[in-house]
This record gives sequence, structure tokens and C-alpha cells, in this order.
Amino acid sequence: MQHQGTCPLETQRLLLRRLSVQDTHAMFTGWAGDPQIFCFLRRPAHRSETITHSLLSAWETAYSQPDYYHWGIVEKASGQLIGEISLFDDRLSLRNASDCWCTAGFDTSDGVWSPGYCIGKPWWGQGFATEALRAVVDYWFSVCNGVWLAGCHATKNPASGRVLEQVGFQHSHSDMDRKFDGTPIACLYYDLTRPLWETRKKENTLE
Repeated sequence: MQHQGTCPLETQRLLLRRLSVQDTHAMFTGWAGDPQIFCFLRRPAHRSETITHSLLSAWETAYSQPDYYHWGIVEKASGQLIGEISLFDDRLSLRNASDCWCTAGFDTSDGVWSPGYCIGKPWWGQGFATEALRAVVDYWFSVCNGVWLAGCHATKNPASGRVLEQVGFQHSHSDMDRKFDGTPIACLYYDLTRPLWETRKKENTLE
């Protein structure tokens, strides 16, 4: 693996770029302050723009690390910031992540890297999450030379699972996860290996 950090990415309809404190208002009003959006995510919705600003400040600092991947999703047509997408090492949040994937036969020595994505409600149902995830996955395998990716979503949030499946992830197993406050949540887990990604790309099923 060759970590490259959060580099700009572009798709037909989207620009993926680094986030900054200047995005505070757009992020808070677009999705970060909406409890409905965060009901199936590990972290809670923000109670104020102050929280959003503080988090964005921390993310700005983290961009100096070559293994930090976190993009803001911008719709080209409107220029609006509509969501966020990241790749993160799930070992940092799940105690049993390495054991779970090792049991399934995956090499976790470089981490258990998994995507996370969030789109504001005005932009739901338009394929933006799928388009953004496809770009990030392609970047992971083609630029960062990643070997595989894990995926996870709450069982009560099947829309997130459809995004994973449309990009080529395949269902692996079911397990319990926990939000950052300790609340348990039933989840479905997926994986996408480099050979499967390469095959799908050749067949143009991910285009």
C-alpha cells in the first residue's frame, strides 16, 4: 500500500476536495446538524455550528497525514457542498475488526480500511453517494495500491447497502457494531478485493 492522502478527485457531476473551517455553515445546515441523517451513523448530529467548526479544524490538521482520507462532496452544477466521504481504518473504532476479518481470510496488517459517506437530504436519491464512492474506491486501488476494502452499514439503513453493492462490494457477514456513545447497532458487513474490482472494471459494470 502506498498512502497518498486526500487528493482532489473529479467525476462527471462531482468534485471531491478537502474540507476546511470555511465549510462550517454549509456542512452544518446541509447534513451535520440533521439528527435524521445521523441516526445510523456512529457519531451524533451536531448541536451547533461551533461543534462543526471545531471538527473541521481538527480535520484540517489531519490532512497533513498521508494516511488521512476525507473529502467534501461538491456538486459541479450548483457549486454546493452536499456531503462528505472518507476512508478510515476501522481498527481504530472496532475492537474486534481485525479478528473478524482475519477469520474471514483477509490480511489486516495494513489496517481494515472502510468507506464512510453522508449526503444531505436535498440530494438523496440522485446517485451522488454511489458516484462519490466509486471515485474513492478507484483512487484506493489504482493510486494508493490498496489490496481490499471493508464496508459496513446498519441493517435498518438498506439504502447505504445499495450504494456499496452498486460499487461492487459483496456481502460478507453480519455482526454488532457500536456508536461512539456505546449504543449497539446491528450491521451488515461487505468486502471488495482488488481482483474483484479489476474484474468489474474490465466488464465496465462499475462505469
